[in-house]
Amino acid sequence: MNTQRWMSVRFFSFFLTWGIFLPYWSGWMIHTKGITVSQASFIMSFGLLARGISTLFAFPYLSGIFSSKQLLRIAGIGSFLAIICYIPAHSFSSLLFVTIVLHLFYPTLMPALDSAAGVLVQSNQLKHYGRSRQWGSIGFVSIGMLITIFTGYFGDEVILWALLLGVMGFVWLTTMRAPEVLSAKPEPSSVDKESILQVFRIRHFGLVLIIVLLLQSAHATYYNYGYIYLQEIDAPTYLIGVIINIAVLAEILFFFIADKHFGNFSVGALLTIAAIGSTIRWILVFAFPSVVIFCIAQTLHALSFAMAHYAFMKYVVAHVPPTHIAKVQGVYSALALSWGTALFTIFGGFLYEVEPRYAFIGMVICTIPSLLLALYYRRLEQNKEVFQSI
Repeated sequence: MNTQRWMSVRFFSFFLTWGIFLPYWSGWMIHTKGITVSQASFIMSFGLLARGISTLFAFPYLSGIFSSKQLLRIAGIGSFLAIICYIPAHSFSSLLFVTIVLHLFYPTLMPALDSAAGVLVQSNQLKHYGRSRQWGSIGFVSIGMLITIFTGYFGDEVILWALLLGVMGFVWLTTMRAPEVLSAKPEPSSVDKESILQVFRIRHFGLVLIIVLLLQSAHATYYNYGYIYLQEIDAPTYLIGVIINIAVLAEILFFFIADKHFGNFSVGALLTIAAIGSTIRWILVFAFPSVVIFCIAQTLHALSFAMAHYAFMKYVVAHVPPTHIAKVQGVYSALALSWGTALFTIFGGFLYEVEPRYAFIGMVICTIPSLLLALYYRRLEQNKEVFQSI
């Protein structure tokens, strides 16, 4: 079996759906369900809280019971059923409930896929993580282009049906053959019974986690309000999907060249560059409220998101034992991709209702501390190198 291709197809399929959900879901609820920006902010924030609980506790626990293949199938089916429940949901309370249920299953697919990739890399069955992950970005940008066309003709109602169809396709893929190491049921281990807090004993894990938590949380405003902000600054409707996907094109390019050109960079150096890029990105969007500058700032997604994620995966492969990967991915997804983002979604929503641009400049409250911590971690790495050379 070609594991590189297998991993690439799974990343492509999942991010095909993520490219619908992440940029458009808040806007879909606002425009088709008739809720306000603040209500959408509240709903999505609670969804992220549920996502954090699921990935922090349920995902690592189930990873010790089910194989990666089985876990992907369970999460996929649960996501499909939850999306169907959006059809009859119209009230604020029903949308909140369904969103919480969806976030218990759907976002779990992300750490599950990254955990699978980490296991394949450590077992020498996957040579290039970046090349497989870039197919996820390709899936994300591909659907963004198509959604723009269909929403232009049929309205935002098409977003729900596109997501439902995409998740159905992912579930179908989970029924197909997987690499043996991912199909095997995990053997009982004393590690599985250890507290999840044990992962913080891994050297500098807590520090690296805080840095990536801040860097990923800084995207909260963009993820939840980027779509409606582009409408605010009079971006042509048929171009919004293209503009959003400039970021993903930059991400694709980064992951394509990452292993070759950044493979020798230290984790600290990568995180420092990511923090600088992220800070510049949000300052540009705030200072120049124009479609052209927004497009230019989108290219910095290669640094603010892709490089930060690549740096964390590089840290995991280098420092985390295979038996701890699921727990580490669960903690990363819960804190960096869920709870941190939830907190700053509420913060960004408050600023957005005062003045849309404030929601973007407000994200430097994350990026500047992350830059200082990344510089500190880089110095720790350099001191270790000096010590080892003596």
